[in-house]
Amino acid sequence: MSSNGYNYMSLTGMNVLQKSEKELRDLTRTILDQKIHGISFSPYIEGQGPGTEIRADQIEARLDIIADNVKWIRSFSCTDGNQLIPKIAKSRGLKTLVGAWLDDDLENNEEEINNLIEVAKAGDVDIAAVGNEVLLRNDLTEQQLVDYINRVKAALPGIEVGYVDAYYEFEVHPRIADACDVILANCYPFWEGCALEYSILYMKDMYRRAIRSGNGKKVIITETGWPNQGPAEWGAVPSLENAMKYFIGSYQWAEEDDIEIFYFSSFDEAWKVDKEGGVGPHWGLWDHNGVLKYV
Repeated sequence: MSSNGYNYMSLTGMNVLQKSEKELRDLTRTILDQKIHGISFSPYIEGQGPGTEIRADQIEARLDIIADNVKWIRSFSCTDGNQLIPKIAKSRGLKTLVGAWLDDDLENNEEEINNLIEVAKAGDVDIAAVGNEVLLRNDLTEQQLVDYINRVKAALPGIEVGYVDAYYEFEVHPRIADACDVILANCYPFWEGCALEYSILYMKDMYRRAIRSGNGKKVIITETGWPNQGPAEWGAVPSLENAMKYFIGSYQWAEEDDIEIFYFSSFDEAWKVDKEGGVGPHWGLWDHNGVLKYV
């Protein structure tokens, strides 16, 4: 029996791959009704993207769409209005994993770090994430990133501080893992070309590698997901059914092994086509209009 009061295995069984589309939709609805652990949240609507100044009323409207289906919100930035997300999320009873976006713009990094510290001191941060995939993009050196992490830890005693990156970056950069209170690992079987049939097993291995890199520190999966449209990535094929199967399988495992997963992502976002190609706009559980895609 799960902590939510229902038998998860009786819902999904062991053979999700053989479920009909209707069964998959029903299972997805049931899992969301019981609230998933967390979701990667971005408040952008059509025509917006990073750099757009976001107003509080827009954040409120987007959060209201998803608040009944999640326990935690993960945000990515503390500038351009994104620093308002944690307080608004808290007002809706949500817990917060709050990110400072770091890249090679050192002046903007200062604003991000200072705002993260300010938001946390106001009581609106449960976990602080200092940077997202900075090493993957080669935007900063390892030492620069360690310095940022240590600076936030010193400013926020009593709050867990981590860094978000692909799970394998913590293997390559053990100093980063050592600096973190918690390992925040992005795990995408899709981007590594893994066929849907083997994707959950593959994600389990990613998670174990992150555990080893952290020498037993807590690991949270801060991003995982599956697009429902777009070109295939080797054996990984986007489709409506595959996206639902991956979602159900992820939370079947999360329930069985008590894994904390932030699903990626809340809404479809057109701007991502520039960064990720044809699959970029199709990762949301909700479409760009805020309509749940899978039920």
